[in-house]
Amino acid sequence: MEASAQTLPQFFLHQAQTQPPGKVALRQKEFGIWREFSWGDSYDQMRDFAMGLIALGVQRGDKMCTVGDNDRYYLWAYLGLQAVGAAQVGLFTDATPAEMAYVIDHSDATFVLAKDQEQCDKMLEIRERIPRVRRVIYWDDRGLWNYDDPWLIPFADVQALGRDLVAREPGRFETEIALGQAGDVAMFCYTSGTTGLPKAVMLSHGNILSTIDLYNKVDPRRDTDNHVSFLPLGWIAEPILGFAAHVFAGVILNFPEEPETVRQNIREIAPELLFYNARLWDSLVGMVQVRMNDATAINRALYRRFLPIGYRMADAKFSGQQPGPGLRAAYALGDRLVFGPLRDQLGLSRIRAAYTAGSSLSPDAMRFFHALGINLKQIYGSTEVAGGATVHRDNDIKFASVGQPAPGVELRIAPDGEIQIAGPMVMQGYYKDPANTAKDILEEDGRRWFRSGDAGYIDDDGHLIYLDRVKDMLTLANGERFSPQFIEGRLKFSPYVRDVMAVGGENRAFVTALIIIDFENVGQWAEKQRIPYTTFVDLSQRPPVYELVRRTVEEVNESLPAAARVRRFVLMHKEFDADEAEMTRTRKLKRNVLFDRYSAIIDALYSGATTIQVRAPVRYQDGSEGFIETEIRVMGLE
Repeated sequence: MEASAQTLPQFFLHQAQTQPPGKVALRQKEFGIWREFSWGDSYDQMRDFAMGLIALGVQRGDKMCTVGDNDRYYLWAYLGLQAVGAAQVGLFTDATPAEMAYVIDHSDATFVLAKDQEQCDKMLEIRERIPRVRRVIYWDDRGLWNYDDPWLIPFADVQALGRDLVAREPGRFETEIALGQAGDVAMFCYTSGTTGLPKAVMLSHGNILSTIDLYNKVDPRRDTDNHVSFLPLGWIAEPILGFAAHVFAGVILNFPEEPETVRQNIREIAPELLFYNARLWDSLVGMVQVRMNDATAINRALYRRFLPIGYRMADAKFSGQQPGPGLRAAYALGDRLVFGPLRDQLGLSRIRAAYTAGSSLSPDAMRFFHALGINLKQIYGSTEVAGGATVHRDNDIKFASVGQPAPGVELRIAPDGEIQIAGPMVMQGYYKDPANTAKDILEEDGRRWFRSGDAGYIDDDGHLIYLDRVKDMLTLANGERFSPQFIEGRLKFSPYVRDVMAVGGENRAFVTALIIIDFENVGQWAEKQRIPYTTFVDLSQRPPVYELVRRTVEEVNESLPAAARVRRFVLMHKEFDADEAEMTRTRKLKRNVLFDRYSAIIDALYSGATTIQVRAPVRYQDGSEGFIETEIRVMGLE
């Protein structure tokens, strides 16, 4: 790799200049066909857009917000705006207009890239609240043909302006890229905002490239590797493991046709590298379990026969032992008959390294995927360290850990149990927030330590054991400290449980849980059991469903310390919803909101009540919505 490259566009330029002519840089599926684009194609597209931004008046240091599905145009815009010294600010596609207005205004963005009519309509709705925005650029013009507002401008028109400028100043593009430095801010990435307004993390090109470099040292990327880009680009993971890996190591990016076709498109590409967040891995466990329960008798029997052998193989890997010849032979047969076909169905037939991050994935789920022969690794990091801190190494995977510090990363545990991180990937600071920057960054002996707010410890083998947020740790009745996420992760291993919030501590005598059923999986189970239902509310309160979940809770309780066992639970009448501020856009629980909103239910869990009356929103099968007064049950366990 070019030693002098300091920025993402500089690395991109090196790839475009050194990759063989016609070599595929990216693919995108459109109308059922995978279209391929070479590095030369990307160079032309990115150059024209970047120069068009200059023609529109973009200057070094400006900010540009981007919102849209993962797409080649998003990539070209992301690199193009950075090529001229601007910083990218990612927005979540499902963010409300009010949420978008806050980020656009707070970041002082002067331009917005919005994919389509839906996102442009949001911009028009909040126009008065984002007065600094000079133009909104869009790339999908369906539904926008009759819009004549000059504030909106097509992507292609920006590129046309760029081509005119290239003709007048043929060397300007390369000159602009050469001006970039490692310390320039490449992007703002807003934190999850689990406890308040999100903070704008400023990440430099050096921060981002340091992170992909350290991951590359652990798992070297190749320019023949495929990555499917589908996770939200407002979250730090995809820009690092997708876009940065693309320019740093030449990894081929693949963009799905639609968000709804992601799993099918992953199966078609069969990538060597894959990143799912913990929620997606959990849902995959449930999908496999449900499919095998519905499989033919012979396939179901084979799965049940060989899965314990897979677990024995995974346990041998975990303990560092060499499996005996008998186990290896049995696993090879199971791989041929069961695990290999399963991996193929999941699009993981060629996987070399799969990753999870974002929240804690239970040891049960880690063990399950390794039993299937999937080399799944935990990553631990945060937005403030560009997503990079620890990662599992091959042949050194502990199911309960999040790996060891990546090369060049230092970890320490503060007296209160907080994980603190130092290294070249630590952020520049929070935009317009010096107080929180000073609070979260400790300057000591030339090092900048980020205070993560996470609780954990380092074991005897140097692995980091992540527990939970420091503020969320439970003090149990016996005085022990315990992680609610650990309890929640164990419960979510069930295909019938979608979400959980464990409650305890604060002088509460025992642990309880608010459980959300997986509507699809429980619905399929109910149909097989000939249990009628009409809505989510109706299904969740059926006595057989309570019994189904009760068995799951009892199984999990057997693996927990006595004081951490769930003694009472409710099946919630609705799912936790990011649009109602109950979760972040990355699907993390906003516990303070949930505690406040469902305080009556939590009180009922501890009062001895057997039912509680709630007012619940419902969506009927015909799509209509309404409210009903309903009673939800409280179930106690011995």
